[in-house]
Amino acid sequence: MDEDFSFLQPMDLITKDVCELRQMVKEKKKNLNGDRDKENDVDRGHEIEHGRVKEKERLDREKERERDKERVENEKEPEKQHESHPDKEMLTVQEEKVNSKPEENGVLQGEKGPEPMDIATTSASESFEIPNSDVTILEGHTSECNHACRFVHVHGVQQVLFWHLGGSGDSTARIWTIADGTSKGGAQNGPLNVLVLKHVKGRTNEKSKDVTTLDWNGEGTLLATGSYDGQARIWSTNGDLKCTLSKHKGPIFSLKWNKKGDYLLTGSCDKTAIVWDVKTEEWKQQFEFHSGPTLDVDWRNNVSFATSSTDNMIYVCKIGENRPIKTFAGHQSCQICGLLYFKFNLSGMPNSKMGEVNCVKWDPTGSLLASCSDDVTAKIWNMKQDKYVHDLREHSKEIYTIRWSPTGSGTNNPNQQLILASASFDSTVKLWDVELGKLLYSLNGHREPVYSLAFSPTGEYLASGSLDKSMHIWSLKEGKIVKTYTGNGGIFEVCWNKEGDKIAACFANHTVCVLDFRM
Repeated sequence: MDEDFSFLQPMDLITKDVCELRQMVKEKKKNLNGDRDKENDVDRGHEIEHGRVKEKERLDREKERERDKERVENEKEPEKQHESHPDKEMLTVQEEKVNSKPEENGVLQGEKGPEPMDIATTSASESFEIPNSDVTILEGHTSECNHACRFVHVHGVQQVLFWHLGGSGDSTARIWTIADGTSKGGAQNGPLNVLVLKHVKGRTNEKSKDVTTLDWNGEGTLLATGSYDGQARIWSTNGDLKCTLSKHKGPIFSLKWNKKGDYLLTGSCDKTAIVWDVKTEEWKQQFEFHSGPTLDVDWRNNVSFATSSTDNMIYVCKIGENRPIKTFAGHQSCQICGLLYFKFNLSGMPNSKMGEVNCVKWDPTGSLLASCSDDVTAKIWNMKQDKYVHDLREHSKEIYTIRWSPTGSGTNNPNQQLILASASFDSTVKLWDVELGKLLYSLNGHREPVYSLAFSPTGEYLASGSLDKSMHIWSLKEGKIVKTYTGNGGIFEVCWNKEGDKIAACFANHTVCVLDFRM
């Protein structure tokens, strides 16, 4: 279409068939053409002035390019002198940052504070690039898609799962078996390497079964997937469908196993969360507290969990209880554009008015709950008080996701500090001291929104993936990028294997890259 089609609401796209949508477009287009005739006379009056403005902008851009050229020439000589010491000269690469304030990275000029971890210049970072010989490319999907991935060990064999979202009638998840040891490099798409989990029998253009989310159980023996048809499915490791769980009346956005593996938790666009008894293959309890779609769920322990929604609210629920055992209200509605990159606003409300709580995550002990929102803040809560413990406000755009480090009490790394990481559309990743509620570091290596974070099993490294097609691996001890990889599409998910020697990154060009990590 060559016209504005924003009048097609997300709910229409999900609930109406193609014929109905075509009729809606036809009627809207007819009305639009009528309005345009009335506007033409006014537009002509603006054309001359608009031309003057465009010419001025063109001249300004030319002047700016000349100034940039002069700056590059002036900086060439100092850069040559420092190329042999890249670790000592860490410079910020933030092409999108204009008129940034001194405090934007959490350190005020003239005040003492932690220095931001900044990426080195391009010439210095080239030595950090992961070589193609250490990369295995997994292919198989034939249509455009978004992804997520998970590593799991099954009977001593390492597997990586890659799920497909939004393809033209694909509606599959795929499991590849990954050999231990170093990668051989190159693409791997042969039938012997992959199990295809089909959510639709035969070929179809039906979009309602496209996969939206997945999770392995703790033992790595069962896989659960959620899809747009509102159904959750449980699969065996050999790709057999064990059962289909049906009760939701809208797409499933999030899905998690509890640690024990006897319950599965799902959150849906129908504003509810459901706990399923895996053994009986029946729903155990449905929780209907939110006034908007449920965006995320996370278990606190084997019987209680948190949910978040487009309604700005967070509820802590417990199996057997008919009301939330805790309600957290603190995120605000905002005037900032919502997360249209990766999810629809299915509540029917204008997205520019939403303060959606995109993600909730319990810390390793289940005592602290972190949340992040379109209101540009992350917050930390505990069960002993209603108001947030810390309000983290250093990002300048929507925060898409958060992750706790696998460190501190209750982890395999008890002597290391517990850290919260947040990823934002402002292209930065920020690390927080959760005791003091203070910014530790701002990682400024990306140039586009950051969608995914993953700590290494030891908590020594953090991987970040962005729409700028790059994945950076940061050393939290040294305060710098130690490895980087650039692919052919935006990155929507990164994950480590449990040994910490492989990382998978999911790209928007429907491939997964498995990278060997060695220091």
